[in-house]
Amino acid sequence: MIAFDNIIRIENDSRIPKYQQLVQCIIENIERGYLTIGEKIPSINEVSERFYLSRDTVEKAYNQLKKQKIILSVKGKGYYVARNVSQSQVKVLFLLNKLSNYKLRIYNSFLESLGSTTKVDLHLYHCDAKIMLKILEENMDAYDYYVVMPHFKDDNLRHQNVNDQVIEALQAIPSEKLVIMDNLIPELGENVASIYQDFKGDIYKALKEGIARLKKYEKLVLVYPEKVHYPYPSEIKCGFQKFCINHNFDFEIIPTIYPEMELETNDAYITIEENDLVCLIKQIRDQKFQMGEDIGVISYNDTPLKELLGITVMSTNFKVMGETAAYMIKKHKHEVVKNVFNFIDRGSI
Repeated sequence: MIAFDNIIRIENDSRIPKYQQLVQCIIENIERGYLTIGEKIPSINEVSERFYLSRDTVEKAYNQLKKQKIILSVKGKGYYVARNVSQSQVKVLFLLNKLSNYKLRIYNSFLESLGSTTKVDLHLYHCDAKIMLKILEENMDAYDYYVVMPHFKDDNLRHQNVNDQVIEALQAIPSEKLVIMDNLIPELGENVASIYQDFKGDIYKALKEGIARLKKYEKLVLVYPEKVHYPYPSEIKCGFQKFCINHNFDFEIIPTIYPEMELETNDAYITIEENDLVCLIKQIRDQKFQMGEDIGVISYNDTPLKELLGITVMSTNFKVMGETAAYMIKKHKHEVVKNVFNFIDRGSI
């Protein structure tokens, strides 16, 4: 069995947790060939006593290494090196704020573009900064790349791009290992790969592209959900307001499509959530209005079903976003790129 005294270094003054230092040491020594497949490593008690670490600290490190299948435990015998890290696939931790059709399209495009040489672990943090911070803490230095979609909610269920703790945690990740998707965090600087949506600018430009169609309507109504479990960026609302003011449109922002809406001809609605779109179309039909003639409908974010139904949309290109992130990882790029955003007129305005 290897003499751990020669390869393990625990820095008591370091801010890196001691269990993570131990994980890193073992991984680095497997990469260098000092520890080989099948080689036995000291027990939890032995490491604890030799390096003056609590048993819980060593156990946490070993559990993380077991979870990554770097070491394995054999009952009654001890711990052994399970694989050669240097010959393993590139490992990516993908942090997703919510599970939705749009997010999964980005994720699937990302997977397809990377190919089989990369192992991607998907974690959901439900727009909760505390959950994301815990995931990062438990997996720091365990992956080759960290892909993060930063969308959070505050105590009042309002959208939040980041907070100080999130920025600090992301800054602790080496910039060459970090990829930010779907949002932009200027505090991280220009050396971090980013593929983002400009929520305020995108909706403004999309509406401007469709302004010839919109001019036949007297009022524009944005259905912007408030206090939902997964809040939407407030920049969407800001961009809509800016467009209406700059181009002299009467406008209103409402939180949802209510039952028995007071629908008026020459109004155009912009919906974000699927339920609101379905409810709106149903009421338009029930009240014998003609979509695209009496009442305009634009939906935010495209889906195959909206294409089938002929719904005009403004949407980022989810497939391109996933492909671009994969390209940056494969080519070791660290660029800041605004993702493609399209206005697609299908006749519902």
